[in-house]
Amino acid sequence: MSVLDDLLRAVEATLFAAQEPLRADEISRHLGGADVRPALAELAAHYAARGVNLVERGGRWHFQTAPDLAHLLRREKEEVRRLSRAATEALAIIAYHEPVSRAEIEAIRGVQTAKGTLDVLMEAGWVRVAGRREVPGRPTIYATTPAFLTHFGLASRADLPGIGELRAAGLLDPVDEAYAVLTGNRDDESVADEADEVDQAD
Repeated sequence: MSVLDDLLRAVEATLFAAQEPLRADEISRHLGGADVRPALAELAAHYAARGVNLVERGGRWHFQTAPDLAHLLRREKEEVRRLSRAATEALAIIAYHEPVSRAEIEAIRGVQTAKGTLDVLMEAGWVRVAGRREVPGRPTIYATTPAFLTHFGLASRADLPGIGELRAAGLLDPVDEAYAVLTGNRDDESVADEADEVDQAD
């Protein structure tokens, strides 16, 4: 058996036994400083067509059920947890603009954000405290977590859909279009006109 084969098996065993996703440098340290990136790439290719896949989410590697088989492992009765519109908007703002403070979230949404809204997102494991802004008052700032990327099947925040993709999928209503303008994700004048119409309607 070659040295590479031994390394592949060692990386595979390390990830299989890990209780949480691991960064490449963490795996490397566990294996005496070996360069594990080629092994990770080869393992990912090996598992791509199998019942479990090796995936990288937010720079961390872990095994997950192949997406097309996930339905086989779901419990018959699932607890449905729906986010309020306020929580959904706050999560979107954090994801697209992180790190952001509560005041910045409120400035974009145009309304106050209850502390419980951010608590719900942190309890879900999708948002974390990322430190404090170095300005007077040193407000707490928030960012997304690797669990957020994993839950939504994103390798990184660069994979977040653009406004054009959301519109093509029919996920934007007129209010969302105006909201997109306010968040800086749209810049065409026609949508700005739509935002004015929403304001006048209010």
